[in-house]
Formats: sequence, C-alpha cells, structure tokens
Amino acid sequence: MIHIAMGLLLLIGLAHSILGEIFILIPLFRLPNLPRLLGGDVFTRRTLRFAWHLTTIAWWGIGAALPAIVAPSPGNAAICLYIISFTFLVSGLMSAGFTRGVHVSWIVFFAISFICFYKAITG
Repeated sequence: MIHIAMGLLLLIGLAHSILGEIFILIPLFRLPNLPRLLGGDVFTRRTLRFAWHLTTIAWWGIGAALPAIVAPSPGNAAICLYIISFTFLVSGLMSAGFTRGVHVSWIVFFAISFICFYKAITG
C-alpha cells in the first residue's frame, strides 16, 4: 500500500508542476500588473516559480521517505534524515538558482540540509 502512496505523490507532484506552469504561472506572468519587487517583476516571477515547484520537491521527498518510515529497521532513521537532507538541499538550490540568491530562504534550506546530514552520519 505504501508504494501506491509513493506513486501518487510522484504523480501529484508531476501534475502540480506541469499543470501549474501551463494553467496558473504562465497566464499569471502575462498579466501587466504583476507586483514589482526589488525594482521589477523579475524577482516576483522567479520567486513565484520556485515557490510553486518547491511543493513538488517536498511531496517527492515525503514519498521517498515513506518506505523507511513504515519498515521497522534500525537504519531507517538515518535513511529518512538523508532523504530530508537531500530534499532541503534541492530546495536551497532551487531558491538560490531561481531568485539568483536574492530570496534568502536558501540559507535556511541549506542549514536544515546540513543539520539533517550531520545527524544522519553521526547518529
């Protein structure tokens, strides 16, 4: 059953990103009155795009962790921490990349990634 949930998280993430781009983000970005943050609407567009797709990354991270959560094994806590670390590493890279480092959430995402990775390797 848990594999069905994993598959559904994968599919809903794909649908969310693809359909969101087509039916929400692109039409939204065509509007002439998008808020101008930091001198223009480029930062606004990049932030909205990264924030939209961040949901997909989070869902995929949860999906990847599900088997380790439900299977009783001593090493599964570390596996979950590695998955969480990777999920937040990708989140930080997305934040830094999409917004050219202006949206400072990447600092927090990288900190979470490092802390989880450190805890996974040190126990």
